[in-house]
Amino acid sequence: MMQVSEVARRFGAIEQAIGQAAKMCGSAQAMPMDLKDCMDQLEQQKSAVRRAIDTHDDARIRQAVDQLESLGDRAKRACGAATQLTPEMKQAVLKVHDELSDLKHQLH
Repeated sequence: MMQVSEVARRFGAIEQAIGQAAKMCGSAQAMPMDLKDCMDQLEQQKSAVRRAIDTHDDARIRQAVDQLESLGDRAKRACGAATQLTPEMKQAVLKVHDELSDLKHQLH
């Protein structure tokens, strides 16, 4: 398991990436509902990961990151099916997915 301080540092960057992707996607004219829902849930669930990090409970951290990574997978699939998104929006969503996936794999 990674040190909690390293998880917290990495997750800080992920929080910023989620915020940036949500902001970019939120300004889109024709946002697919599934992607909008995923981004909203990512925004809401990131606080659960932060709370888990604050507890220093490895199992709780892994579970919270796993749930967030599942949302990242959903967002990636929704992004792939969305034809109206700009390349920058797709890149922002894929960055969130890739960062979450990498963190998940390092935690397991």
